[in-house]
Amino acid sequence: MPQVIPTPPANRADFDDRLHAMSEQLPKRLRQCADYIAAHLDRIAISTVADLAAGAGVAPSAIMRFAQAMGFSGYSELQRLFRQERAQPWPDYEKRLARLRENGEGSAPALLAEFMEAGRASLEGLAKTTDTAMLDRAAKAMAGAGMVHLMGLRRAFPVASYLAYALDKMGIAAMLHDSVGSLSSRHALRSGDVAVAVSFNPYSAETVAFAEAAHGKGLPVVAITDAGLSPLRRLDPILIAVSEADYGAFRGLAATMTVATALAVAAGAAREIE
Repeated sequence: MPQVIPTPPANRADFDDRLHAMSEQLPKRLRQCADYIAAHLDRIAISTVADLAAGAGVAPSAIMRFAQAMGFSGYSELQRLFRQERAQPWPDYEKRLARLRENGEGSAPALLAEFMEAGRASLEGLAKTTDTAMLDRAAKAMAGAGMVHLMGLRRAFPVASYLAYALDKMGIAAMLHDSVGSLSSRHALRSGDVAVAVSFNPYSAETVAFAEAAHGKGLPVVAITDAGLSPLRRLDPILIAVSEADYGAFRGLAATMTVATALAVAAGAAREIE
């Protein structure tokens, strides 16, 4: 019976889903390729086969076989997918504002209406895609923790700081980590604690490093993040995936803050039950 060759992933999200689905079934060398590539997705667009092979500690032929196992004709086709995605970066704030001005969409009432609609779409998406088992696991882990360590920077900072506030109100010890002064508080991570990492594309290297440190100490990691490309996924976390609709390339936090509120209150309720 002829072997069925899978069609190549259509985009990076499809690639990531297939990578995570297949990684456990791959032979040792291809699994080695998968582990390295999952941790260095940003390098595919600019790396040669030899570069990736050296990084993964395998022969170049293993990278080629990995690409074919993923459904590509070869490494060039795999790299083309990532170069196409790279050619369409998320615009900076000046470009986003310029786009709004050009379209005459910058008035406060108009923006309020549009962001309300984006928030509604985000919440509807959350209702359809939430993994309730993961959400329950996260709340119970936080309820039973000696200390809940929280980190989220830039756009994710309001989420992490709100969780610190809300958990404190629920009687659950919480510590908000940050990068002020480039000081690390990772020494505070102790057995019996839980780490909550909040990060969205473009992902914060500091938050990823914090989650990796917690994972390295054997702590459960709750990852509140966006779709399949998040580097937090490689830590096998208690994953809560949240997607926010945008308007004019600006994204709010309607769905994410709703998740944070639900987690904090559920953790508080679970602690009361215990």
